[in-house]
Amino acid sequence: MKELDKTDKGILKLLEQDGTLTHKEIAYRLYKTVNPIHARIRNLENSGYIKGYRATVDHKKVGKGLICYTQVLLKQHSKESLNAYKTEVVKVPEVMECYHLTGPFDFLLRIACKDIDEYNVILNDKLSVLPDVGNMQSLFVMSEVKHETGYMFDEK
Repeated sequence: MKELDKTDKGILKLLEQDGTLTHKEIAYRLYKTVNPIHARIRNLENSGYIKGYRATVDHKKVGKGLICYTQVLLKQHSKESLNAYKTEVVKVPEVMECYHLTGPFDFLLRIACKDIDEYNVILNDKLSVLPDVGNMQSLFVMSEVKHETGYMFDEK
């Protein structure tokens, strides 16, 4: 991967803030012309720096007001067990994110659901039946204090 220069970092920062910006708007904000900005964006996409473009949806407005983080400990830690769990957990639509961790738990799941009753169904019918699940611990979000999706870049 090539090292990002100031213009590439500026493009990424602007697109993280607002993915609907046109190439013309980005060029204007970075004091560049449109054609080089267009080429740089394509290069950032092709080299994998930009994975895609999405809208940020308000989870409460779409009926998913309860956010829960569930820590999962597997009974076994063989390669087969880990792979089997990973294969199945991604199929649970309420699981928004899944991270394989170090520490006392093997996985951390971010789950979005309507309410505690729906979470109970997800926990009992979808999560507890996944391969080799030994222990789960759930943490419920009381309020969102900060939510960032953009990354900090050195200004070099």
